[in-house]
Amino acid sequence: MKSARARIRIGSLLLNAGVALFALMTLTPLLWMVAVSFMSPGEAAAFPPPIIPADPTIENYRTLFQTYGVGRYLANSAFLASTATLLALLFSVPAGYAFAKLRFKGRDRMFQLLVGALVIPGQIGMLPLFLELKAIGIVNSYAGALIPWLAGIFGIFLVRQFCLSVPDEMIEAARVDGASETQIFTRIVLPTLQPILVTLALFVFLGSWNDFMWPLIVLSDQNLYTLPVALAALSREHVQDNELMMAGSVVTTLPVLVIFLLLQRYYVRGLLAGSVKG
Repeated sequence: MKSARARIRIGSLLLNAGVALFALMTLTPLLWMVAVSFMSPGEAAAFPPPIIPADPTIENYRTLFQTYGVGRYLANSAFLASTATLLALLFSVPAGYAFAKLRFKGRDRMFQLLVGALVIPGQIGMLPLFLELKAIGIVNSYAGALIPWLAGIFGIFLVRQFCLSVPDEMIEAARVDGASETQIFTRIVLPTLQPILVTLALFVFLGSWNDFMWPLIVLSDQNLYTLPVALAALSREHVQDNELMMAGSVVTTLPVLVIFLLLQRYYVRGLLAGSVKG
């Protein structure tokens, strides 16, 4: 009995050590990125590369915000990501509910076509979408940058899968009591969707915040640039300034990392709940 317990304990220790080692390997680039952002210009180029800054300074962050106006690009990214998230919830949630609980002609066939479209790379649709937006005159505007986030197929699929777990009996009982479809959705179904709402909001916010290709294509006015696009433009001028670029990477990464950690519990619950029934 004691030997069995000892083997279990050793196995548990080895497993924990392996997980800790894997976590350290994953976090090392992020930690070094933060460390380099506080180094003096040229310090990170030494060999071997220093791990901890010899004389920590916030000059790189001061340069980003005071000289290059990164605060404006940060606000642009926050505005676009927040608006994209709200619009995605506004359009994707009712659509997902309709595909899950409402009966209408062609529902299943339409949903199959939508799911099939998930295998098509998004880059293929960028050129025709750009030409359409140019024809209606909303290129180089926030409206043009937000269009792809209005009703993503993956978001509709995610909400639909979660709505399938909502009991039909509860909805039918509300209909018998005389509730309209709008009342059923807003007062009965929507409160049960909290985990998937947070999950979808997190997906869209992170995707919009980190999106580089579409804002680069549709936004030509530098004042409208998002943070990834602005940093890419800045890196062309300061390709050798590792410390400044790492400070920009921290500014880009930190907000979404904090949001993800705060909402991680709801995110995991939403993903697990959405896989229960299909």
